[in-house]
Amino acid sequence: MNHGHTDCPAHRLAVAIVLLILPVTAAAGGKLIGTGGATQIEGAAGGGIVPWALLGGYGTEDENGATAFFSSVDTGDYRLDVIGAGFVWNNRVEISFARQDFDTGSLATAFPTLIAPDARIGQDVFGAKFRLTGDTIYGRWPQVALGIQHKRNRDFAIADAVGARNDTGTDVYLSVGRLLLAGLAGRNVYLNGTVRSTRANELGLLGFGGPDNDGRELVAEASAAVFLDRRTAIGVEYRQKPDNLAFADESDWSDVFIAWFPNKNLSLTAAWTDLGSIATLDDQRGLYFSAEAAF
Repeated sequence: MNHGHTDCPAHRLAVAIVLLILPVTAAAGGKLIGTGGATQIEGAAGGGIVPWALLGGYGTEDENGATAFFSSVDTGDYRLDVIGAGFVWNNRVEISFARQDFDTGSLATAFPTLIAPDARIGQDVFGAKFRLTGDTIYGRWPQVALGIQHKRNRDFAIADAVGARNDTGTDVYLSVGRLLLAGLAGRNVYLNGTVRSTRANELGLLGFGGPDNDGRELVAEASAAVFLDRRTAIGVEYRQKPDNLAFADESDWSDVFIAWFPNKNLSLTAAWTDLGSIATLDDQRGLYFSAEAAF
């Protein structure tokens, strides 16, 4: 199924970003390769769907860094494209921005009187993450980070029609992560757990709150990755989600991914995602791809 994605603004901007970042060859910082992670779909350093306790890029405590990324996931019924950038100060504070462009695709067939065939939903996510204590690799304690993601739905008509209460919302999360050197058969292992307070429906693409629950809910998220070598990691992620809207059940998400770090300036991630049921359409599974440049 082709929903005309190649002409969308997000796609054109993503191509421009890739063309700009390809020539980058300078060293990106003092941390070990792979320990900057990738960028998750809300703009924070992490995996594909889960923010991690680590901060983006490779800057140490006396260095600053920046990232730019493009991500896309296509289930056949839906497609989500995301572009964004982040800045990290002294490996202590991460500031990020992500613009999400959601193609409603086959949803127009299910709700023809409500949704136009070419309807799209846009959302902006403004993020901040603060390293509170600990370290990803060294010392006694794992790294602990507090994150905030303020989300603004730019196309609220569909979310309003299905019962969402608000077009803006703020997620707050706490992440704990640690890289275990030679943790599994001599290979490095990264483990991360996140607890999130949220009112978001499908990340906020269907608004915030609803008739079934208009209050905040605590949900759990987890990631595990094994480094096959210095530059290649495989892993899994799981993300719980609230269920606020009466017209459809909202499923938890999971993925299986492989990430490649050819150097400290570039990371490429591919994943097979299982997004369950989204807005009454079941079995939403598909490929995810993400590219990140680090400066």
